[in-house]
Amino acid sequence: MEAEPLYNLLQLPKPADPLVEELTQGEKKKFLPPTSRKDPKFEALQRVLLEWINTELLPEHIVVRSLEEDMFDGLVLHHLFQKLAGVKLHVEEIALTATSQRRKLEVILEAISRTLQAEEQPATWSVDAIFNKDLLATLHLLVALAKRFQPNLPLPPNVQVEVITMESTKSGLKSEKLMEQLTECSTGQDKAAKDVFDELFKLAPGKVDAVKEAVVSFVNQKVERLGLSVQNLDTQFADGVILLLLIGQLEGFFLHLKEFYLTPNSPAEMLHNVTLALELLRDEGLLSYPVSPEDIVNKDSKSTLRVLYSLFRKHS
Repeated sequence: MEAEPLYNLLQLPKPADPLVEELTQGEKKKFLPPTSRKDPKFEALQRVLLEWINTELLPEHIVVRSLEEDMFDGLVLHHLFQKLAGVKLHVEEIALTATSQRRKLEVILEAISRTLQAEEQPATWSVDAIFNKDLLATLHLLVALAKRFQPNLPLPPNVQVEVITMESTKSGLKSEKLMEQLTECSTGQDKAAKDVFDELFKLAPGKVDAVKEAVVSFVNQKVERLGLSVQNLDTQFADGVILLLLIGQLEGFFLHLKEFYLTPNSPAEMLHNVTLALELLRDEGLLSYPVSPEDIVNKDSKSTLRVLYSLFRKHS
């Protein structure tokens, strides 16, 4: 029997939707919301890793179609790690039961951790997480392997996704939204873009006005068809309205009026607008450095200019 059909036969049933699982008191779990799963950079990271694994394992006729579904039992990790590290692991080749699959996975992950010499890694992956098809844990593990054995692999830089942490407490379920970092910021264009603005404001303040003038001219060319005009970059983007309309024009978004406040009457409504704008920019891969929505609302000139420059660089 060929390797791929046999491997497919060994798949365990997909677990129930984790969002409807009951948590025992004190238990905490982390979930990926659908919006995070559809993040373009998150999807790009999975494609790069998938292509890399399939290229490495092509001589062994093993084909991986899903990082979430095909990595949990240790079969692929067994072959991949042996190929990358040039070692022989003394584990059974085919594990037929859940117990033997988990035992095999434990041996493989112990060998990987020793090779990576990363004591902190259990915080980002574990036997339980990988075996339960935790996509985030699987990606953390594969990124670490790629960085160790294939450092030139073009992983998308600064991949971060929003995760939801659910915890069962005495008073009920408690949820929290957090950002989880999967790949580092690149040392090239993304970091350079941030450093340019730091250097500009610190060492060449006389040139700031010239940059603002160019960006304002660009913005006015794009929003004049909406009957809008920007005179002051520092103040007119604080409520997020013009920023959202500009993004919609340039990126082809239709923003329903129910999604944002066209005439915000409070700082909270302004913050809602700006937060939505930054999320749209991140979804399009334009915002590769951290910008706080509070800074925009508070009319921070450098943060506002960075956001607008991300659009200027792509569309000018």
